[in-house]
Amino acid sequence: MPVQPVRLFGDPVLRTPAEPVTTFDAELRKLVADLTDTMHDEGGAGLAAPQLGVGLRVFTYDCDTFSGHLVNPTFEVVGDEEQVGPEGCLSIPGLAWECRRHLHVVARGFDQHGEPVVVEGSELLARCIQHETDHLDGVLFVDRLDPATRKIAMAEIRAAEWFGEPAPVIRESPHPLFGKVR
Repeated sequence: MPVQPVRLFGDPVLRTPAEPVTTFDAELRKLVADLTDTMHDEGGAGLAAPQLGVGLRVFTYDCDTFSGHLVNPTFEVVGDEEQVGPEGCLSIPGLAWECRRHLHVVARGFDQHGEPVVVEGSELLARCIQHETDHLDGVLFVDRLDPATRKIAMAEIRAAEWFGEPAPVIRESPHPLFGKVR
């Protein structure tokens, strides 16, 4: 499957809530494969469909020896424990900051064939599930930073070499769910 360009901070698709998947077909399976291949190629722990310009509620993950994907995910927090640790994002390349997340979560959704899936995650997997679900809601992890760290993060993002780069130009879509892009 082809690796796709990852949308960068500032692209409006990253701030747009994704739509639920209603059809579990070959196009969805191709999207899951493209997400997985791109995530691995970029060295990420997770990747959400909006990061590839697709406004559907799908993400892939590969962390803590767990890998897979979730379609139409939701999660519940288990317990009151929180974790603070470094977090980055493929849409904010080369940068990471300390971010507070829940330590334990249980995610529910479906696989690419429409079968129910439950994923219990702690530490890095819990962080990944929360991060990728945020992407599906149009939320970026920098929105979760404490005010002082967020101010620093925004200054570093604005100073980044890639900041302000236009979205990738795709004349003919390599993926049926992408549609035509600028």
